Amino acid sequence: MAQARTENRAHLRPYIVTRDYELFGKERHNAKSQVIADITFVPPDLKKYVIEQTNGTGLGEKIVRRMLESETEVAKDYRATDISPDNYDFRLVREEDVSGQNCYVLELLPRRNDKNLLRGSIWVDAHTYLLHRVDGGPAKPPSWWLKEVRIQLVYGAVGGMWLQTASEATAEVRILGQHTMVSRDVKYEVSELVAAAATAPTSFLKHLPDEPLRHRVIQLHRSNTFVRNEDRIWNWTRAIGFARF
Repeated sequence: MAQARTENRAHLRPYIVTRDYELFGKERHNAKSQVIADITFVPPDLKKYVIEQTNGTGLGEKIVRRMLESETEVAKDYRATDISPDNYDFRLVREEDVSGQNCYVLELLPRRNDKNLLRGSIWVDAHTYLLHRVDGGPAKPPSWWLKEVRIQLVYGAVGGMWLQTASEATAEVRILGQHTMVSRDVKYEVSELVAAAATAPTSFLKHLPDEPLRHRVIQLHRSNTFVRNEDRIWNWTRAIGFARF
């Protein structure tokens, strides 16, 4: 599993994902808030985000901003929270099919109390050893305001990469009661290529939120960090859509 995740990280490319967040109260009929954000990732550890649209109560945007701030910080030191033997012990529980794929279900046992580590179960593809699903709660309470936190993460293929594509987090919020935040990745713009051209494609760079990030992409591009194609030129970005789950 560790080798599969290492190989997957070696295939990561710059991308921008449009993500839809919906906040629900105890009743799941109508969302109390909806937030749409663009998240930019540049390998190996740089993430930035921009809130593009908000509707409903301000609580939803406040929670999403905290989630994205945490996500960008975790990306800077991904090894500290990676699902690996450095951070977890594992115990085989059973085998189970997930979307037609045979998976090993492993108990996830954090090796230290850390709010960014999870205690629960993971579903690992029996052939590729990549994650399909994670279900658990924080090893350490993230906040006095939250209790009975439950998190589900879903993974899938995106342009030759294996990424987290959806999540659902439910918690009892003191005074306010039960709330659930659901996120879905709805569109990706993936930089297809890579190395030999002198500059990165304008169609990708223009979406990046700030000049330091644009500079980082160009530097990585010039240093031949990205994967090459046979023509050794940049392809245009492409959008990859995800259906709601």
